[in-house]
This record gives sequence, structure tokens and C-alpha cells, in this order.
Amino acid sequence: MTNSNQYVNLHIEIKRQVMVTDLHRIRLFLFVIPVLIVLSAGRVVARELPKYLMATPGVVDIDTLETTNFFKEKYLVIFKQMIDYKDPDAGFFEQRVFISHYSFKSPVVFVTEGYSAAYAAESYYVNELSSLYNANQIVVEHRYFDKSVPDPLNYKYLTTENAAGDHHAIYMMLKNIYKGKWIATGISKGGETALLYNMYYPNDMAATVAYVAPVALAVDDGRHAAFLTQVGTPADRKAVLTFQKELLKRKDTMIPLLENFSKKNKLTYRLPIAEIFDYCVLEFSFAFWQWGVNPETIPDKGANDATLFRFLTTVCPPDYFAIEGIEPTFPFFYQAARELGYYSYDITPFEKMLTIKSSKDYFYKIFLPPDMTVEFIPETAKKLTRFMQEKARNVVLVYGEYDPWSAAAADIGVNQGVVKVIYPGGSHMSQIKSLPQLQHERIITTIAGWIK
Repeated sequence: MTNSNQYVNLHIEIKRQVMVTDLHRIRLFLFVIPVLIVLSAGRVVARELPKYLMATPGVVDIDTLETTNFFKEKYLVIFKQMIDYKDPDAGFFEQRVFISHYSFKSPVVFVTEGYSAAYAAESYYVNELSSLYNANQIVVEHRYFDKSVPDPLNYKYLTTENAAGDHHAIYMMLKNIYKGKWIATGISKGGETALLYNMYYPNDMAATVAYVAPVALAVDDGRHAAFLTQVGTPADRKAVLTFQKELLKRKDTMIPLLENFSKKNKLTYRLPIAEIFDYCVLEFSFAFWQWGVNPETIPDKGANDATLFRFLTTVCPPDYFAIEGIEPTFPFFYQAARELGYYSYDITPFEKMLTIKSSKDYFYKIFLPPDMTVEFIPETAKKLTRFMQEKARNVVLVYGEYDPWSAAAADIGVNQGVVKVIYPGGSHMSQIKSLPQLQHERIITTIAGWIK
């Protein structure tokens, strides 16, 4: 869940850290599928791992990948998965999983990626939890993304329950190889995916660590807009608002700049360019706080058009609203429309300055094809909220204080089985490593106790 295709990637770790830079993110998720062969003497021979994997039901292919000195081995493993776990006749698809092996006696960090997991192929990717607990790493690419797409493509099977079924199937195939404790984790949409997996299969994982995971209640969840009226300091909010209004005051010169930018970058939209400009301005405040942009970098309202436009498109790239930018992450927008929800815009401060008269249903107009109708299912978020409040155990939630997605943070009620921590001044890139010392030590110690 990121605010632009560019940031979506950033969401994962400078790669997407995106971001982790999870956008996030400088987060790379690698899986380690340490599958070994136990000889009669009881010793596991690491070099036999590929052979063992190929003999494992469900494994279609395996390739050796380069890795850092942290892991001993790394593989790209292709699993054959059911398209619909309630209907075997629906067929199968191939899902990418990246396995990075540390030790057969170590815990397993199970990354429930919410998007493509291509970053996990990078040799340098080590998840934060893997490094903290000397753990093996398994990164699962989310169904319908990148190389893990069913053929033929039928979106009715892209459900949170089926995605959880994917993770459960992989866990069941590998748990007898890695017998240590397993930790499910993910960032943003990946974090919510980890929570949903825990909800559908509460007995699989010893712990769940979800970073900046939203639980939106509707496609037009209004809590984010309200959050933006209170985030940061009054002076910083005023600076953001002043910048947005200055952009709208210069609409006559800004729209041609957007037209040229779009032509140069080969971007097309489902709405007229003037309306897209309005949405770029509305999105600016969300993206600004999500990515932790320094308020002191906002150009003075007296700056020239080129300077203002450059800052706008740096913080909020127009490809976020472009058909070409939406395409790689379209499965996410489908999921948002169906089960995951999204956020709305408050146009009140700009009503007399906008081309659009209302932002109602903007999500459907911009992100979904005109011939696609998707009905939102509120029960998923309600069920997850009840689970977090009543039944969730051994869960850590990490949020950033200034991240607009925190407006839709999981509601845990008084559940003592969940530890929820807010990183002061933090953005959508908040990690355990970035927490203040006392919070940092508390979280590390708590998780260590769960995976002993």
C-alpha cells in the first residue's frame, strides 16, 4: 500500500523502503528454505537441500541464488499452489518463494509480502528480524503479483482467505524441515497480510510482527483525512496546506507542466488532466506525511512554477494516478476495492479552487477499469478487528506517529496478547531498529521470549 508505484516499491525497502524503505523501505525479504536431508546418522547435509526440495510435493523448480555472508545458502523455489482452496477444480498456479538459509536450528522469519517479492532475489537482502534473531528467511510473493499470477487470470479468486491459504500451504510443506519457531512478518499491505494469515490460521506461527499495517473499514475510509488535520505541528500542517493552495492558485500554469510531464513519461489517465492535477494536490499531504518529508524542504510560495511542480511530483509522482503506474500493482487496487479498503480525500479546504466538485468514488474512477465492478466486503475488516481484540496472541504492531496509515491502525482493544508501539514522529518507514531504546529493547525481548 503505497502512494505511488514508485513508492510502492520504495515501500519494501529502498527498494520499496519501499520502502524499507517498506518504502518502506530498505527492507529486503529473502527466504531461506533450508531444506535438508537427514541421514541415518542424524546429520543434515546442506548440499542436499536442492535435491530434497525437488522431492517435496508442491515444488516445481528451484534455482540457486547468491547471498550475503549472513546466510549460508539461498534459493528461488517455485511452488504449485491451488487457485481456490475451497474448489480444487479451479486449478493451480505457480508461486515464487525465496528461501535464505541460516541454520536448521534457528527460527524462521516468514515474510508475507503484499506485492511482488522481486527484491528478495537481491543478494544483500536481509530482513530486520532475520538479523535480530539469526533466523532463516522465507519470502513469499503475493498471489497475482509479478511472476505469481494464475493463467487464465480470474480476479474472483484473489481473496484474503486464499492468500492465507497460500502461506499455510508453504508452511505445512516446510515446517518439518525448519522445526524452530516461525515468525510471520510484513510491511504495510504485507503486514496486514500477516495479520490476516494469523486470523485464518492462528496455530501456524509462534509470533507475528506487522509493520505499519492498516485495517481500513471501507474503500473511502474517512479516518485518514481526519488524521491529516491533526498530524505534526500546526506550523507544519499550515506549510503543507499553503503549498497545496499555491499550486491550485497557479493551476493555469501547472496543468501544462503536468501535461508535458505526462507526455515525456508516457503516462495516460482515466480522468481529464485538470482533474488529475487536483488529485495530485489532494494526495500531496498524504504522501508528504507518509514518507516523512522534512517540512523545511517545502518551497516558499514565492518560488517559480518549475520549483513548485518539481517538489509536487517528487513527493507525489503523477504515475500513481496513471494507467501505466497502476498496472504493476493493480491486484492491490482490486483487493482494496474488494476487502482491504482505502482512504478518502477531504476537499473542504480547497472547494472553490478545484476542478472536481467532489472526490466521491474517486478510487473507482481512477484505479479500476470502467468495465469492472467490485463490491466491497466489510466483513473481512470487521472479522480481523474482532480477532485482534479478542483472540490474537504473540503479535507486535509497529506504527509511525505521523504516518496517515496509522489512522487505520489495527484496533486491539484491551487485548494483552498484542503489543502495539508507535514510533514518535515516525513515518511509513518505521521499523523496530528505529524505535527509541526502551521501546526497542522491550520489543526485541518480547519476541525473543515467544520464539525460545
